[in-house]
Amino acid sequence: MNDHANLHPGISAAEWSIRGELAAFYRLLDHFGMTDLIDTHISVRVPGQKDQFLINRYGLLFSEITASSLVKINIRGEIIDPRKDIGGINQAGFNIHAAVHGARHDAHCVVHTHTDAGIAVSAQEQGLLPISQHALKYYRRLSYHDYEGIALDPEERPRLVRDLGDNKAMVLRNHGLLALGSSVAEAFNQIYFLERACQVQVKALAGGATLRIPSPEVCELAARQCEDEIENQLHELAWQAAKRLIDTQQADYAC
Repeated sequence: MNDHANLHPGISAAEWSIRGELAAFYRLLDHFGMTDLIDTHISVRVPGQKDQFLINRYGLLFSEITASSLVKINIRGEIIDPRKDIGGINQAGFNIHAAVHGARHDAHCVVHTHTDAGIAVSAQEQGLLPISQHALKYYRRLSYHDYEGIALDPEERPRLVRDLGDNKAMVLRNHGLLALGSSVAEAFNQIYFLERACQVQVKALAGGATLRIPSPEVCELAARQCEDEIENQLHELAWQAAKRLIDTQQADYAC
């Protein structure tokens, strides 16, 4: 504990651990090509703190994120990090995260992306179609929020929360994707499979063939089976496996 306190003054051991997990999440989105230069964000609640969160420093690529570069903020997006030289955050970007964190006690980790496939599906009138096993994970469990411009206005927050409802994933129309989890592992699971579902849909539609859709009964069964996987913590196995993909970066992102 003393060694930790000397190395990371003002940061508890529990906070340092979650910083490493969040930094790994950023690196994994970079690994899977789910980035948009310096835009989009992942935020996580500081352990033991209801209204404190960690988020990326604005201006860094996801490939540059480290545990120590993450910025501690409050629910209003104000920097409360004890380090004076930590840098700033994208205040507009956190508007979306603050809405979700503030309304959902289970939103330990929130992730928002702008990917080609995610934006493409967000612009399609029918939204995500139940045409793949990946998509069926979200059958009747996916929310939609209409585009209101760049999310600068705090008055949009209640509408975001209303549209999200009790779901853990949402399509932001003409914008991108959003997912949350009660852990970093679950949030990663949600955004990874939602992104894959969107990729499949874009390719299936591009093929031009008639699409085959399972019956509503089968769709609902598959969705419940996916919920059982979350309940049984299988997303933790996937998270540990995913982190092994970036093992060679660990000495960098975990610092």
